[in-house]
Amino acid sequence: MRKSEETKARIIAEVAPIFNKKGYAATSMSDICSATKLTKGAIYGNFNNKEELSLLAFTHNVKKVVGKISEELAAFERADEKLFALSNFYRKYYDYTISFGGCPILNIGVDANHQNPELLSEVKRIIVKLENNISNLLLQGISEKIFPENMEVNSFAKRIFSMIEGSVFMSITTQKKEYITDMMDLLDQIIRAEIIQPKN
Repeated sequence: MRKSEETKARIIAEVAPIFNKKGYAATSMSDICSATKLTKGAIYGNFNNKEELSLLAFTHNVKKVVGKISEELAAFERADEKLFALSNFYRKYYDYTISFGGCPILNIGVDANHQNPELLSEVKRIIVKLENNISNLLLQGISEKIFPENMEVNSFAKRIFSMIEGSVFMSITTQKKEYITDMMDLLDQIIRAEIIQPKN
């Protein structure tokens, strides 16, 4: 990377946890300058405005989550194994995300609603992408004849993602991890009872 690209990457990495913890509106230029040890002029020399920086910070945090999911699922081949790996990942999600402020999709989605349409649009795009990833996993299971052919793939994917994010919201809000772990136990039961085809 060129030096300017390295500087931008460093700034994004240093401010990403702040945006995730405090939100877009509450993160001030003073916070950004303090974290990066750069002047306001130096920040604006690398980014057009705070909006651009907040979007890049959100993308940075999401990549940490999505990259970790991809890494854990890559250890398995079959769709059912990958689904169980997904629930296992979220059992550890509270501890994994605490260092950079919690779930970026939840935090920034709530924060950006009604006050930052561009950032909210990006959160929605990521939600659709994650739901599509689950849909593709279910389609893989159908092609492997592990999941039933008549499964309503998109509906199931939305339910799974809603179960995950709802339990993440409750765990982060109450600071009790059992909301996630209990919901992932229920998700595993649903996978076994409603998704995996019984063997003849």
